[in-house]
Amino acid sequence: MRRTRSHASRTPPGQRQLRVAETIRHLLVETLQRGSFHDPALLDAHRVTVTAVEIGPDLKNATAFIMPLGGKDAEATLEALNRSAGYFRSEIAPKIDLRYIPRITFKIDQSFDEAERIENLLKQERVRRDIEKKEE
Repeated sequence: MRRTRSHASRTPPGQRQLRVAETIRHLLVETLQRGSFHDPALLDAHRVTVTAVEIGPDLKNATAFIMPLGGKDAEATLEALNRSAGYFRSEIAPKIDLRYIPRITFKIDQSFDEAERIENLLKQERVRRDIEKKEE
């Protein structure tokens, strides 16, 4: 479970979707590591992790889930990445064999916060007691 999805009735992605999404993720990482951006908010873009990319069944829209190192300036980085989405699309276009290059939207990966929330719940005394009872 990486992210919370808004549509519970979606069908799982097919192999082609997964393959294209992972290719886009790698290309985004390469582009971020090169770091040739004019936007001052992206000066530390090489410190942004692209945790996953999800792409629609028609391969026309992709969502890239990101997290800046240490979660630092996440909102400003997110806004800058979304402003530069056209640049990323143009960088990806010659390196991927698709009829249409997907429109890329960036979002903060909330899975880290969710994992921390679950870990804190498991540390609570009453939850530990319940777990210990079941183990006996």
